[in-house]
Amino acid sequence: MKQIHLFIIIACITFSACAQQTESEIKAESPKDLNYTTELVVPDLNIPWGMTFLPDGSMLITEKSGELIHFKDGKKTNIEGAPEVYVRGQGGFLDIVTHPDYTNNGWIYMTFASTEGGGDGGNTALIRAKLEGNTLTNKELLYKATPNTKKGQHWGSRIAFDNDGYLYFSIGDRGNRDVNPQDITIDCGKIYRLNDDGTIPVDNPFVDVENAKTAIYSYGHRNPQGMTKNPFTGAIWVNEHGPRGGDEINIIKKGKNFGWPVISYGINYSGTTFTDITEKEGMEQPLFYWVPSIAPSSMAIVSSDKYLNWKGNVLVGALKFSYLERLVLENNEVVKREKLFEDIGRVRNVVQGPDGYIYMAVEGKGILKIVPEN
Repeated sequence: MKQIHLFIIIACITFSACAQQTESEIKAESPKDLNYTTELVVPDLNIPWGMTFLPDGSMLITEKSGELIHFKDGKKTNIEGAPEVYVRGQGGFLDIVTHPDYTNNGWIYMTFASTEGGGDGGNTALIRAKLEGNTLTNKELLYKATPNTKKGQHWGSRIAFDNDGYLYFSIGDRGNRDVNPQDITIDCGKIYRLNDDGTIPVDNPFVDVENAKTAIYSYGHRNPQGMTKNPFTGAIWVNEHGPRGGDEINIIKKGKNFGWPVISYGINYSGTTFTDITEKEGMEQPLFYWVPSIAPSSMAIVSSDKYLNWKGNVLVGALKFSYLERLVLENNEVVKREKLFEDIGRVRNVVQGPDGYIYMAVEGKGILKIVPEN
């Protein structure tokens, strides 16, 4: 069993990351010949958490404060009937995606902090709805994590569909690391999988386990704030916040335990340790981890031909350092890191649009498109 103690972790804190497969340090460098610029597409947004595209090219954008914005033909319109959002700490209006068959069924899926259910405070909820004009209709609550709590941290949350039409979404450990992530009878610190109507797939891993939360697909997560379907393999990838160090990229697998907080490459914010092991039998290793943390907010895997040499790369928003990080992979191992658009601001979200362009949501600015220079 590999054990990495505190002195090794500290040795990595040179704004580099250790690739789990090789334990080598890969420094995040600024490219010398970045042939891309940014174009502000949607201005004047505060904390644009989620964004999704409609078939007519317009966008739906969630503001953490609770607004749902429709951006079309250069104009922003607040959508009526948005869910009642509980804004507390890191919680608020979170992710939004359209159904893969949106053109035919019109379903839109959203996660947000909600007070639904008993007890003070809130927890992460998932709903679906339809857009008629400038109003959300046909709203259905598909999942609501329990119990409610007044803690403000680790709500997650991102949403993704796989190639079979299953819906995945994340909920963080809600600040209760010693109980929630490792207990499959309790919500939080999990990746969930549902049918698109909110019912439980019959082959979910814990459907026959007594008292288990049967929507759970994987567990042992801290705070997954990035999720995407790998367009080349169909697998669901997530990134998640570690504590001080130990941010991770994980490829989600059915029924697997990703270890938090039993194993970790991070330490407490105070500098003390909470575990001295990074591996344990029965727990998954990350594809990649960062020491120190970059606070990864979202991720996209580039499949577009619009960006020279970027196809297959992973783009990750770095909240802590205000740039977009590009990870170059070979055989599922990170071999290179680049810092793109340094000091652009807190990159809250990054997606590849249906037009093949990459869009970034930057706090205090808005939505920016990455444009190749001719």
